[in-house]
Amino acid sequence: MPVFEFKALDGRGKAVQGLREADSPKTLRSTLRREGVFLTEVLGEQQAKAQAAREVNVRRWVVGRVSATDLAIATRQLAVLVGAGIPLVEALSALIDQVEKERLKRVISDIRQRVNEGASLADAMALHPRIFTTLYQNMIRAGEHSGALELVLVRLADFTESQARLRSKIMGTMAYPVAMMAIGSVILGVLFSVVIPKITKIFEDTKITLPWTTKALIGFSSFVHDYWWALGALLALAIWAFLRWKRTPAGLARWDRMVLDAWVFGPLIRHIAIARFARTLATLLKSGVPLLTAMDIVKNIVGNTRLAEVIEQSRDAIREGESIAAPLKRSGEFPPLVYHMVSVGERSGALEEMLGNVAKAYEDQVETTIGALTSLLEPAMIVGMGVVVAFIVFSVLMPILQINNLAGG
Repeated sequence: MPVFEFKALDGRGKAVQGLREADSPKTLRSTLRREGVFLTEVLGEQQAKAQAAREVNVRRWVVGRVSATDLAIATRQLAVLVGAGIPLVEALSALIDQVEKERLKRVISDIRQRVNEGASLADAMALHPRIFTTLYQNMIRAGEHSGALELVLVRLADFTESQARLRSKIMGTMAYPVAMMAIGSVILGVLFSVVIPKITKIFEDTKITLPWTTKALIGFSSFVHDYWWALGALLALAIWAFLRWKRTPAGLARWDRMVLDAWVFGPLIRHIAIARFARTLATLLKSGVPLLTAMDIVKNIVGNTRLAEVIEQSRDAIREGESIAAPLKRSGEFPPLVYHMVSVGERSGALEEMLGNVAKAYEDQVETTIGALTSLLEPAMIVGMGVVVAFIVFSVLMPILQINNLAGG
């Protein structure tokens, strides 16, 4: 059935707009009139699709994506409105007026229209998976079925904010070292390809024997200067080959195993994944999502295929009547703290609280580890750059001193 975009006026004279399926513009006008809405403008099906495509491009490149912080704020505002006893459609209308980001405003408008037509909130959100993840949809669905939508919305807001804070801390902490590496690489590239070749030309007409350090510097600098294009092409080819290999199931599985076993950064990545696993599972279970469904969702958000495989095995074991802790322990991928806490939670009936404690412990550990790595990485990078610069200076000055000694003799 064609989809038409329309503009209309409601019974109070307020302008409304949206998308609606109808056989023809005439049918659309009749349908809206029965709802007390008077059509003022309608676009044909092809026009609507073209305009929607243009709007998608504009929103993507001009307005920007909806961040986790934007979603958390909107979720908390909706929780307050629903908790105040306002009907859901009216709460969504009020939320549209409060949201600042245009893309999110349009998405909520579409959700409000579909809820007004009889769809559930979770089903309406499922049509926008780029903004509302499977986790989000399932929690909303559980909240609607249990009649605790307000509580679920509050938990969702808390969860989204905590994940956004953790991601922001990680990105903020790593920004300085990455910037230093990038700037240092550019400086060294300019030195080896432009500056050093000009300086070392003064040694070409001399008959002195150059130190091995100077010969190595001249050789490397000449290679970079003459074959920089080959180095760039080789680097691009290597990156392309790596990304292609990583996109294959076998390559991704192998890479994820290597990441978990990596020195220094492997434990950090494992702890981040475990914190995400525990926090997400705890939030889903508290919101009334069934355990097997929650395990399916968590499997897709840990960000590592090896850990996802272990979670899938745990789900299958649970389906056969086994506990959660046993398969986690057998895998060898989860630390003892995790499966011991999970085991205690299962026996005591406080699994959600224990998972929350696990998440808190590993989130704190991640922050401590990142802080320690950053404090060590910065001086290590400075020392490394100093060694490279000292080598360059020594390699250039030694021949100059030899020339001066010969001239003085």
